[in-house]
Amino acid sequence: MNAVRNVGIVGAGAAGLATAVLLAEAGTDVVVYEAKPSLGALGSGITLQGNALRALDRLGVWDEVRARSFPFDLLGIRAPGPEAPLIAEMPENKMGGPGYPSAAGMYRPDLAEILLARARALGATVRFGARVTAVSQADDAVTLTLATDAGPERATHELVVGADGLGSAVRELIGIETRPEPNGMGIFRAFVRRPAEADHLELVFGGPCYIAGFSPTGADTMYAYLVEDKQDRQDMTAAEGSRIMAELARPYGAHWNGIRAQLEQGVEHVNYTWFTSHVVAEPWNRGRVVIVGDAAHSCPPTVAQGAAQSLEDAVVLSDVLTRHDALTDEMWAEFHERRVARVTTVVEVSNRIAGWLLAHERGDVPGMHRIISDLVSREP
Repeated sequence: MNAVRNVGIVGAGAAGLATAVLLAEAGTDVVVYEAKPSLGALGSGITLQGNALRALDRLGVWDEVRARSFPFDLLGIRAPGPEAPLIAEMPENKMGGPGYPSAAGMYRPDLAEILLARARALGATVRFGARVTAVSQADDAVTLTLATDAGPERATHELVVGADGLGSAVRELIGIETRPEPNGMGIFRAFVRRPAEADHLELVFGGPCYIAGFSPTGADTMYAYLVEDKQDRQDMTAAEGSRIMAELARPYGAHWNGIRAQLEQGVEHVNYTWFTSHVVAEPWNRGRVVIVGDAAHSCPPTVAQGAAQSLEDAVVLSDVLTRHDALTDEMWAEFHERRVARVTTVVEVSNRIAGWLLAHERGDVPGMHRIISDLVSREP
């Protein structure tokens, strides 16, 4: 039972490829349109909480993710300063259930490659260099106008999923006015070598940055990050980013001494982005077009749920599409009931923690994390 026979998905990020995997697995004809000429995921790391790992298992890629990531169950908190005393070391909750680690860090492009390979293996078509410029709907179909190297094209599908990220063209083309708004913070991320003893997530709050942290991603790799007041660094080169990160990291000790030494020599993979926040109010669909992932919601990564919530969108959307026999109001109501409130809570809690950091206030961060842990431990 499938509500639709063919689907066009705009965007080859986590939400788009995960949706493609699950729909193709269910026998739906799927075409993914990606504006970029190649996969092009940002070359740093990603932390996947347990509920993200549970979703990846549903996608059939957990074994490969486990082999190419670094699982951990501990969170370390250090004080700022050259001595960097350890304040606490605590086990993290297993939000995906007892069969998964609390979290896993991995190289972001590796995750993208795994999802792309899985989608193609199940029969989904993925087209790069195909940018959506217009969307038009009839009672039973959606037509996309595409800009490609060969010229403009049109493609018609029974359903279109807009999974094209923060700057979603689909969101704008279907008339949704909600946009991601910067929250005042910016983050450097650098992919660096990992010493053997840096085997779990570690955070420092305070000092010249709001947060200095790192997450292991492999046998000898990890990604380090620094959160500052947002700056205009959009055209920053990797060399410039390495230099700025090294200077910002100067007051931090412990493992940051080794990280800083690498940054001073220059690191190949450094990127910088602003934190944003938004939630599109229900409904996320306009007729036969629906948005998911970062197109529908974003939040500061203060509870590390961005990728997890995008993957959950894909799981729930695919579930309702394959259990209903038509795109009915009942089907859309079920989708929104299972997603909007859950995502909204994640965004609100993430913003609450970020707000305390921006105001240099001591808030109940453990309490906020418990709220999220209890929420996402339940299946979406």
